[in-house]
Amino acid sequence: MAIHPDILRRYAAIAEKSRDEMIAPDGAVRPHYAPLMARLGKMSEGELGRRFVSARQYLSEAGVFHQVYGEGVEQSHEWPLGHPALVLDRAEWAELCAGLVQRARFLEALLADLYGPQLVIGERLLPGILVGRNPEFLHPLAGQAGGSAPLLSFIAVDLGRGPDGRWWVLGDRTQAPSGAGFALENRVATSKAFPDVSRDLNVERLAGFFRKFREMLFALGGPEHTRIGLLTPGPHNETYYEHAYLARYLGLLLLEGGDLVVHGDRAEVRTVDGFQPISVLWRRLDADFCDPLELFGGSRIGTPGLVRAVRSGALALVNALGSGILETPALLAFQKPLAARLLGEELSLPTIATWWCGEEKIRRYVAENASRLQLGPAFAGAPAFPVMGETAARPGERHRDVPATAREGIGIVGQEIAALSTTPVYGKAGLEPRPVTLRAFLMRDEDGWHVMPGGFARVADSRDARVISMQRGGGSIDVWVPSTTAAKPVTLLGPKGDRFSRRLPGALPARAADNLFWLGRYAERCEAATRLLRLHAARNSEGWSAGELEARLAVLLREYGVEIEDGHPQRGLLALGRQSADTASRIRERFSPDAWRTLEDIVALILEAIAEEEEDIVELTSAILTHLSGFAGLAHENMYQFTGWRFMQCGRALERGQATAAVASALVAEAPPVGALEALLTFTDSSVTYRRRYSVDLSQQTVVDLTVLDPLNPRSLAFQVNTLAEVTAALPGVHLGETPDLLLRRLARLRVRLQTADALEVDTAFLDRVAADLALISDLLTQRYLLSSPRAAAEWSGGPE
Repeated sequence: MAIHPDILRRYAAIAEKSRDEMIAPDGAVRPHYAPLMARLGKMSEGELGRRFVSARQYLSEAGVFHQVYGEGVEQSHEWPLGHPALVLDRAEWAELCAGLVQRARFLEALLADLYGPQLVIGERLLPGILVGRNPEFLHPLAGQAGGSAPLLSFIAVDLGRGPDGRWWVLGDRTQAPSGAGFALENRVATSKAFPDVSRDLNVERLAGFFRKFREMLFALGGPEHTRIGLLTPGPHNETYYEHAYLARYLGLLLLEGGDLVVHGDRAEVRTVDGFQPISVLWRRLDADFCDPLELFGGSRIGTPGLVRAVRSGALALVNALGSGILETPALLAFQKPLAARLLGEELSLPTIATWWCGEEKIRRYVAENASRLQLGPAFAGAPAFPVMGETAARPGERHRDVPATAREGIGIVGQEIAALSTTPVYGKAGLEPRPVTLRAFLMRDEDGWHVMPGGFARVADSRDARVISMQRGGGSIDVWVPSTTAAKPVTLLGPKGDRFSRRLPGALPARAADNLFWLGRYAERCEAATRLLRLHAARNSEGWSAGELEARLAVLLREYGVEIEDGHPQRGLLALGRQSADTASRIRERFSPDAWRTLEDIVALILEAIAEEEEDIVELTSAILTHLSGFAGLAHENMYQFTGWRFMQCGRALERGQATAAVASALVAEAPPVGALEALLTFTDSSVTYRRRYSVDLSQQTVVDLTVLDPLNPRSLAFQVNTLAEVTAALPGVHLGETPDLLLRRLARLRVRLQTADALEVDTAFLDRVAADLALISDLLTQRYLLSSPRAAAEWSGGPE
């Protein structure tokens, strides 16, 4: 929609009740927004629509999402990017950056004092109870400020602009600040939609900030250049996509607590190559969950002994354990005297007015003014997204949560209701003013603090929204800081002219290998069940009466959790499809977004069939098989064929081999019923090959030879064993000339057994023995690489056969 003067007048009329980022009080467009509005005004509604679609298409193809929780249900939602970007005046931004750097220095000094001499408590500038009773103050780490490593290296500050045009601090994020990766994705998507506009406005780039941050991480690692990791809570965290994206973008290992072990005072990563040392972790996991030995004993996502490694100095964390205490809302009530003591100056960025109810005089003030304040916890940390008066009582009404005594008020603060400025966002009715907050990011290196030139802006879902929350339908927009000179290209690669050398990826964490292995197995398991169900449904649709073959197919399907008798076999397929998709979601950073979406589409197909009570099972299963073939092709063609890919191939070959052995044993090994030979060929997708290689007439010997023993048939049992042997030979720790361990010996014997077998000797006992061997090989591979330490596996592999 073009920016017509009438549209701007309508927008200004709606926005006049608050301070607007684009429209000045006199109704004119602010100078720093004028170039953007001039460019948008030249675009037709159709062109704008196409540009918005290009941004959404990029986000969809990149797989950008966020988790939404509600009523016990966790769902992945597409990233809600709005347009246009929030534009900040260059001069104003420079002033804001100075205030942010000053605030970072203040927070750094305050954290060092709280985990050091605690002068602010001794001099009664801060009530000691706000530290002593604070769950974010980690007593096992008291005194950690005496070390050489900085306690803070990466922080965020939530900002809102008030009616007077000044930026106010709404809260600090020092525990594990989120949003930097999403800000980067917002920039990429917006640049896809408006490359010409951002170029003409000389919008400052973000890559330089991330390059400095990466250089700082590697500097923390010291001259040994050991591994650097990003510690994540896992795929169920609402910002897991960001963790995976930043790890990939910065070249870090994406690690969960279970990937780490502490031997002595040294932290190590459990990889398929053995234990590998790690010296720096960018922590995106809340501190109390990091170590169940010294912190929260109920944590199942931490690493026992991690605090010991940190205390010894062998492991550096960004940020330090215990830094979350700076997010305590009650600290905002004491900012002025604390800054005067620690910095010797007043903070230039004001904070949202806060009153701590642990003092009687303050408690009475909050009680008397409860109708115009919002109440919240003093210790639990500010809300994840700034509130705009949602908890305020009606005028003249005493707030029910106002504490009756100062003792009860220790855990309560009262805060001023933030009257946030608005920014233009395209909605259904065109440009609409939406309340906005800005999260600014800062990182620290040896030269001091640096501010990301932009940030992460959230917008409410409506003009009258009382809360800005992406969990409640809010959105996000890019943040532009225009420059007077053209922005220079910045890359995370080395300087131009540096000699380039190709290097193989680093050691694969055992957890990632385990997930890839089971992704291969689950995808094949889903395919086997789908092929069996299609076989059963096709015979029914062709008018065959239920007989021995149908009974055997039903038994096989039951082994996969697919029940024919209850009339709803789709539910069993749904469970198998979800197994594959959920496993893939844990390692989305390791293969293409198209492959992951293919598995998600399978789940959607089955859910749609269940909702519509679709009876055409043949059509549904055919569609699922098409998607599974697409997944296999994408994984094979697009995935880097190194260690991770090999583990997925091992899983696929093992599962397909076991399925083929089980189906062949059930259908043709003992007195095959009518139609069993055709069914086995159909299950192994070998009908066309059979007609080309053999006569049209079927015989048990030729069918078994093709589906079980033929090494050139990619669906045969022998082919799976050969593939497994070849891929396993390329796994870490396997060296030509060394004595093979039990895994390799078992695999070699099984391979020879199939190579030397004759179709006449392939009976139930033969096939069941092969299936048992494959199960044992799976256990040996798991023991060797995935679950236990390589040392234990090496010792165990010499045991009896």
